[in-house]
Amino acid sequence: MNPTPHYDIAVCGGGFAGIAAALSAAREGRRVILFEKEYLLGGLGTAGLVTVYLPLCDGCGHQVSFGIAEELLRLSITYGADAMYPGNWLDSDGPRGIDHHRFMVQYNPHIFAILAEKLLTESGVDILYGSYVVGTAVEDGRITTLYVENKSGRTAYRIRAVVDATGDADIAQFAGAPTAVFGRGNILAGWYYYTDEGGNKLQMLGAADNFQEPPAGTRYTGLDGAEISDMVRASHEMTLRHYLQKKEQNPSASLSTIASIPQLRMTRRIVGEHEMTEGDDHACFADSVGMVGNWKRRGPVYEIPFRALYSKKVKNLITAGRCISTDDTMWDVMRVIPCCAVTGQAAGTAAALSEDFSTLNVKELQAVLQNRGVVLHESEILG
Repeated sequence: MNPTPHYDIAVCGGGFAGIAAALSAAREGRRVILFEKEYLLGGLGTAGLVTVYLPLCDGCGHQVSFGIAEELLRLSITYGADAMYPGNWLDSDGPRGIDHHRFMVQYNPHIFAILAEKLLTESGVDILYGSYVVGTAVEDGRITTLYVENKSGRTAYRIRAVVDATGDADIAQFAGAPTAVFGRGNILAGWYYYTDEGGNKLQMLGAADNFQEPPAGTRYTGLDGAEISDMVRASHEMTLRHYLQKKEQNPSASLSTIASIPQLRMTRRIVGEHEMTEGDDHACFADSVGMVGNWKRRGPVYEIPFRALYSKKVKNLITAGRCISTDDTMWDVMRVIPCCAVTGQAAGTAAALSEDFSTLNVKELQAVLQNRGVVLHESEILG
């Protein structure tokens, strides 16, 4: 085994949640390492080609997600949006309401991945690509060491706190924190890009909503290597078949990009000290660390309680992104980019402040988040 490096904080997973977590922890002066198994940042939002930055608003004219969630949206369109450019939000104080465009964009995945890498590097985050966390050492309810494998072999990393932004609650599972699996499984998807005389276009192939009825075909847990490989092969076959049909109708069409990771939405999550539900709509939580809307419909606003990000069983482990604590229905709301960014900023900031999240002074955490531009309560936007 390679020599043991030391870091204050390890962020496991470089999707939008991991990016936000690493960035926020580094901005608080901590030494941060980010482990990412692929060779670009962004997860499903880049390598998976799910390139729609869903709404930062409630659909009724109120922005609800702020801080790094807005920063990353604006970063994603630094050189222009691919589609769905919400001029009423970005260019002016134009009309914003139930009959107007929501605060969302479609962005270029490759440009975003490079810009996010640059942003993290300039903020002092060490990024280790092609790296899997394969195990943990836990002593007295704390993770002391992460075991990481990559081209260099296996290395043991000593850390003070860990952010699990793997999307699959892998670190929580390794460390013995309570977890739950999404029982319905994931529907096959194969989003891809193609070009024609109208330019480069995103083809949203396959369902994104895993609650559609009746169940469409095979469902995938996303937690078994052989099953995931079967899913990827099926996705490739579906993509090629769909593209060839498109080309037959339009000879100018050319397949330009396919997803390089499986398009899994919900797999495994932590069972935290609070489980979010759709019944939390418009609820005020004293330990809120930010807010999100509902990408499926206009109106709901959810404050995110800090307790949904951790379990007391592993004191220095906190989750971010789609593996925080929710019930199944709310999981489908919380898995998307804005929610990942909001929970990522909260998790990274908390990790910068403490190595025991069950005893962290939440008021201190909230003060830091507010100083970084996060709005915590719905009452603050309604006046």
